Amino acid sequence: MAKLTVTVGPAVLAALTLAACAAGLSGAAMLTREDVPENLPITESISGSGSSAQLGAMDAWRAEFYRIHPDRRVHYQPNGSGAGIGDFIAGSTAFAGTDVAMTPCEQARADRRCGSRAMHLPMVVGPIALAYNLPSMPDLKLSPTTLSGIFSGRITRWDAQEIAADNRGRRLPHTGIRLFHRSDGSGTTHNFTTYLKTAGRWPYQPSRKWTGSGQGVAGSTGITEAVRGTEGSIGYVEHGFATDAHLSTAKVRNASGQFVALSPQSATKALEGARIVGANDGLLVELDYLTKGNGAYPIVLVTYEITCSKNSEPLVRTFLDYTASDAGQSYLSLHGYAPLPPDLLVKVRARLGLTS
Repeated sequence: MAKLTVTVGPAVLAALTLAACAAGLSGAAMLTREDVPENLPITESISGSGSSAQLGAMDAWRAEFYRIHPDRRVHYQPNGSGAGIGDFIAGSTAFAGTDVAMTPCEQARADRRCGSRAMHLPMVVGPIALAYNLPSMPDLKLSPTTLSGIFSGRITRWDAQEIAADNRGRRLPHTGIRLFHRSDGSGTTHNFTTYLKTAGRWPYQPSRKWTGSGQGVAGSTGITEAVRGTEGSIGYVEHGFATDAHLSTAKVRNASGQFVALSPQSATKALEGARIVGANDGLLVELDYLTKGNGAYPIVLVTYEITCSKNSEPLVRTFLDYTASDAGQSYLSLHGYAPLPPDLLVKVRARLGLTS
């Protein structure tokens, strides 16, 4: 394998300083808000939009990037993967966040917008939590077949025999299930329904638009608030949102028969069976929803940043260089996400090198 030589500039040196501090190394000092000069003129700014699944990671990245580059701004609107792709194609944003790859038609339109190939760069591993509000059941277990029954509307009460079979020896309440799903076009919905179709008995085709039962709510924040405020409810949402709201999350049975609790570590284990594919400067991850890895939580998504392989704004490259750095990846587990596996991260960094 050829050796990759990296030219280290000021921005990368600042990122490495942050990484060293995060690792507890001596001689590194974390920048604080007080270190940022007051009223510094903004010399550059960019905007992105899309996936709400990555909002926690994006907010952390943007805050640290501002500390490194106080004269530059990165704005992000979490309006859903579908809307983010549309914004990027229309040229109203510099990059898009999405939890599902563009369709061939969207890819062709994005390529025309770029005047070059628009590429997918995986940047975040986001576990999908089954967040629920059932105080009498702090340790709920759910199999993929049971999940399919709940979210398709076939299972309507918490003491249904399918849920009881997953939770043997536990007393379940005779309470109706209040079901919440995303109302907006969502990559999280696509990933969740792909999992249900692959591992369960989901009667519909995977889609960004919800096709099952329940009440629609906009965005991951909306799902979180709905579940937190409704006893007897359940919904799917990214792990960071569930943990920030102190919501209970179900253990999910993987293909080896283990009921696995959700954590950044168990989510990373699920990627051990994933296959990395892609062409024309992009990288796509084929998830193995039937992974039998020991301790692997099976419902995860990968969020991509979509940008032009050539002709992109310089600040996009600088920002994505940071998010793919050791410093940028080190913050993810603090916000309910998992960092990219090392072999995938190497490929992402190589793709970013192609845009210089």
